[in-house]
Amino acid sequence: MDYVSHGIHHGYTNRILAIDLSTEEISAPDLDPKVRDYFLGGRSLGLYLLHNSTTSATTATSPENPLILANGPLGGIPQFPGAAKSMAISLSPLTGIPGVSNFGGYFGAYLKYAGFDALKITGKAKQETMVVIDSFAGTVTIEEAPDLKEVFELERAIADRFTGAGFDKRHIAFMSTGIGADRTSFGCINSHYYDVTKPTPGGRGIFRTKQAGRTGIGSVMRDKKIKAIVVLADHPHGENPFGAANWEMVRKAGTKLHKIIKEVDPQSLKMARKGSAGLITFMNKQEYQALPVNNFQMGSDPRAPQICGKFYAENLFEHRGMDGCFPGCNLQCTKGGWVTLASGDHVGEKVWVDGPEYETAAGFGSNLGIWNAEFIMEANWHCDNYGIDTITTATIMAFLMECSQRGYLTKEDMDGLELVWGNESAALAFIHRLAHGESHVAQAAGKGMADVINWVAESYRTRTGTDLLSELQLFAMQTKGLPFSFYRTHRSLSMQASYAAASDIGAHHAAAWLIKVDLLGALPTFEDKASALMTYPRVRLGNDNMGVCKLPWVDVFNPESAKVENPDMHINPATQEIYAEFYNGVLGTDLTWQQIFEQTDRDINLQRVMNVMVYGSETGSMDWIPDRAIGATDDLLYENEQEINDHQLEKILDRTPEELNRMTTSEKRKALMNFRKEELRQLIAIYYRKRGWNEQGIPTVETLKRLELWEFLNEETRERISELTR
Repeated sequence: MDYVSHGIHHGYTNRILAIDLSTEEISAPDLDPKVRDYFLGGRSLGLYLLHNSTTSATTATSPENPLILANGPLGGIPQFPGAAKSMAISLSPLTGIPGVSNFGGYFGAYLKYAGFDALKITGKAKQETMVVIDSFAGTVTIEEAPDLKEVFELERAIADRFTGAGFDKRHIAFMSTGIGADRTSFGCINSHYYDVTKPTPGGRGIFRTKQAGRTGIGSVMRDKKIKAIVVLADHPHGENPFGAANWEMVRKAGTKLHKIIKEVDPQSLKMARKGSAGLITFMNKQEYQALPVNNFQMGSDPRAPQICGKFYAENLFEHRGMDGCFPGCNLQCTKGGWVTLASGDHVGEKVWVDGPEYETAAGFGSNLGIWNAEFIMEANWHCDNYGIDTITTATIMAFLMECSQRGYLTKEDMDGLELVWGNESAALAFIHRLAHGESHVAQAAGKGMADVINWVAESYRTRTGTDLLSELQLFAMQTKGLPFSFYRTHRSLSMQASYAAASDIGAHHAAAWLIKVDLLGALPTFEDKASALMTYPRVRLGNDNMGVCKLPWVDVFNPESAKVENPDMHINPATQEIYAEFYNGVLGTDLTWQQIFEQTDRDINLQRVMNVMVYGSETGSMDWIPDRAIGATDDLLYENEQEINDHQLEKILDRTPEELNRMTTSEKRKALMNFRKEELRQLIAIYYRKRGWNEQGIPTVETLKRLELWEFLNEETRERISELTR
């Protein structure tokens, strides 16, 4: 397809790029202004396009299930820090409900520079395929892709191909995935961009990657036989190249946030040195017990400093060059370094690793009982190279390790692999087997947590005649089929409810990362917690809609926020004011930050409605978490934290320590678990009411009409919601 870009006006190109791989039809329809102004962009626009393209009969592997990559109106503007987040959206092969994952790098910005607010790909190709969007020539083509299995060999082939055709590496951004996405339901997509500043053994300059890791959208990409999606573009030039309504306001907002980051980060979290792995130290504090150890059994360990951000900063990260995942971001938290591989087909090779982020460091570190930072970086690299989600991979591995710990799996069940706590070589071997589907357990694990639970239960039943399923479900860390990210929530009721109900993709922290503010005591009452379950997702998911990163406001506390009396200071209201200036400057509006982010209720309810189309009257029952996320699942684990557990139980039961000591550990554990479960049920019920959902967690027709979402829903959905909420 040949096309002419419309340019950028108020942050939008006002065009969608639509590709049907089955028919090889390519079109560029205009973005309906009514849809644009209601859904804004990014996650919200992607969910609308998904809803508009599917029915209740559509599955993740249906040809009509679209792979959607969407930027937002504020994305791609380097004058503001962190303006390079984009969204991948599709029906998830892991959960069966809408899957959403954000990613950094240049791709979303370059897609906008090329002339499109979103890319929607449907159908299935007949051969290995690469989509090429060439903004210099004004063409979009579907081309045969090199049949390479690994991400980084594909990266080299793409770089060679387009540099050979005369393109500067800085003008090439692309999405890719690998063989692991073929073999699992939790494939990730790598977002590649060229960093000209990073030193390498051969000089300077290297392709770097960020990931759309969660919900298995990389597996959708491979189901469509897509190897890569390439955008060739350059940054717009000239005065106000992004068509902002008030360019001076945009520039001033960016200057303000740059200044805050420059002054605050070196004195606080030091993201520019430690990256997000610095969070390990906070979560590992004895009083919080929030760092998952050995499949969330414990929450703290004295060995944590061996894998914390400070260790990486001092021993492994390469600080020379720039570490922002997009120009203009001075937070510089995209850390990485060189590691020599100890396993796999590339053993002995020295490779560049982007990461680890906190999630990967905790997942492959503390949660597997492994305290080797270089092992974590190697596991990180292999997952990226194979195209599989590090979080899902690590959570499933921890589950299997605990099954071995408890005698539910034998070495024979594991095809000779001793997958036990701390066994680095076995852990790496399992990652390789998983990516290639090389054993029965690897094949079961590749289908996701639900399948591997059933596989373990069946293996144990065959060997012993005992049904183990209900026991396994206590510590199989997943919600709605999505394995947990790495926050142990025993001491954070708010985060329990976040995983259970506020995150509609499953057990992920992106929507309502409340654990830190909750542990700091900022949410003392049920009302405070329920309100936070409303306000924080508005801001966090609102950023996903606009194309901006959360970290400059989450992890860089603006000192002016401490002076604000009414709003929760932990939501960093002074920085939200700066985001509002940026938003209003680009879009030409005059909204407060609260008004801007209240718009996120639209897509929160749309995603909920789409979940309802899958779960029906069982929607509310899906809003739950395993017992392990609530409290101790056996007596020994209760006794590991007996002091804090007993102290809470004394208050609950109104008993003295002496009276409590007359209870057995089992009695105390069950009493505390029942109390915490009831608290969680109450909080979820309050959250439903605040959202305008019924007791089953289903949005009412009245709520959907009040939000003006009703008119955007298809007829099948309206009928189903009406039926379920009568």
